[in-house]
Amino acid sequence: MVPSVIRPAYDRPETAFGGAALRVRRISPADLVHCLKAGVADFLRHPSQLIFLALIYPIVGLFLARLSFGYDVLPLLFPLVAGFALLGPLTAVGLYELSRRREAGLPAGWDHVFALAHAPTILSIAVIGCALVATFLLWLLAALVIYELTLGGYVPASLASFAQEVFGTRAGWALIVFGNGVGLVFAVFAMSLSVVSLPLLVDRDVSTATAVRTSFSAVAANPAVMALWGLIVAALLALGALPFFVGLAVVLPILGHATWHLYRRLVV
Repeated sequence: MVPSVIRPAYDRPETAFGGAALRVRRISPADLVHCLKAGVADFLRHPSQLIFLALIYPIVGLFLARLSFGYDVLPLLFPLVAGFALLGPLTAVGLYELSRRREAGLPAGWDHVFALAHAPTILSIAVIGCALVATFLLWLLAALVIYELTLGGYVPASLASFAQEVFGTRAGWALIVFGNGVGLVFAVFAMSLSVVSLPLLVDRDVSTATAVRTSFSAVAANPAVMALWGLIVAALLALGALPFFVGLAVVLPILGHATWHLYRRLVV
C-alpha cells in the first residue's frame, strides 16, 4: 500500500535550487493589457481594499496630524506618495499567493496568505523586502537633499504658497526636474529588483540570487515594454492618490494581482 503524501498548507510546485537566472520571454504591450484585465478579475474575486486602507491610512493619518502643526512637512508629500510605487511589490506578496492559487485551481483564502510565513523562501522574501524599504528610505533622503539644494531652507506658509514656489520659480522647476530624474532611477531599480523576484519566490523554491537575477533579466530583455509598465503603474498610482488616497485601496491590489500575471508571462 502506497502511503499518502501529506501536503503542507503552503502548496506549490517543486523546482531546482540554484543561483543562475531562469529563462525569460519577450512580451508585448498586449500582454500588459491581459495582465491588467486578469488583475481586475482577481481583485473582484478576492476584494482586498479594506486591508490596503488599513495599510495606507495610518501613514496618511500621521502625515496629516503632523501637517496640522505646520506646513514644513509639505516637501515630503510627493516623496511619500511616490514611495507607494517602491514599496508596492512588498505589500502585494499575499496577493501573488491568491492569484497563484486561483490560477492553479486551488482553494484561495486569507488563511493561505498567512501560510506564506512558513514558506521555505520567506527569508529571501524578507531580504528583498528589506532592500525595498532601504531603497524607499534612501529616496526620502535624496528628495530632502534635492529640496535643500534647490529651494534651500524655504518653509511654506501654506499649501498655495508652496505650490507657487514649486511651479512659479526657476528653483521650483529645478526641484521638479532633478527630483523626478533621481526618483526615476530609484523607481527603475525597485521595479527591476522586485517585479519578478517576489512573485517568483512565492511560486517556486529558488534562491534569492536566482530570483533577483531573473527579475533583472526580465526587465533587460523587455526594456520598452517594462518602461511602459512603469508608466502605467505611475499613472494608476497618481489617479488613485487624487481622491485623498482612497483610490489607492483599489489600485494597489489590482496592480498586485496584475504583477503576478506579468511574472507568469515573463518567466518560462
